[in-house]
Amino acid sequence: MRLSSILKTAKKVPKTHWSADDPMTLTPKSKTVFILIIGLWIFGTGDAIIIASGIGVAPWTVLAQGITNQISMTVGQATFLVSLTVLLLWIPLRERLGIGTILNAILIAVAIDIMAPYLPSPEVYIFQIIQVFIGTIFVGIGSGMYLTSNLGPGPRDGLMTGLQRISNVPIGRVRAIIEITVLILGFYLGGKIGLGTVIFAIFIGPVVAISLRLTGYFGRTENY
Repeated sequence: MRLSSILKTAKKVPKTHWSADDPMTLTPKSKTVFILIIGLWIFGTGDAIIIASGIGVAPWTVLAQGITNQISMTVGQATFLVSLTVLLLWIPLRERLGIGTILNAILIAVAIDIMAPYLPSPEVYIFQIIQVFIGTIFVGIGSGMYLTSNLGPGPRDGLMTGLQRISNVPIGRVRAIIEITVLILGFYLGGKIGLGTVIFAIFIGPVVAISLRLTGYFGRTENY
């Protein structure tokens, strides 16, 4: 397969040899859990890289930062608190938890706090911008791995799909409304919005789509 073909953006989450057949299974394959855990850790590391850049973060991390300005806790702890709160919103939406949902809430938060002290915080603006791009790529790669594991949606993804299901509003519009609401609330609480926020918002979609394409190619089932 040509490189240009591999790098095309994916239009849906591909099925790989590690993908779970049932997202609600309680007995997934060990390789499925392994890919899920690695993917979530990479995702959390990407978030930490963007935070360390110092020029703005992703919308949900803006909210987590805002919470840390109001309550004495780390960004990782605030991220976990946000995930738990979002999961409570699943109850009226009747969304179902999967193993991936629970690990998503825990591991991303833990990765942020563990990795943050070891990451550079550049003072030169161009290096800060580069760091945001690197972090966005990490988040995209992590997303590709955790999504193809197919062990249940993350808390935020479940909120999005649940609201779309009961409202019949297009999924893209639902996501935009959620992200904008979270961003405004986070900014009001003191979270940092900057160029990094804009870069992430513009590039995370294409990066995740390319990551899914690559993950689907290297994990294609016909090789197994």
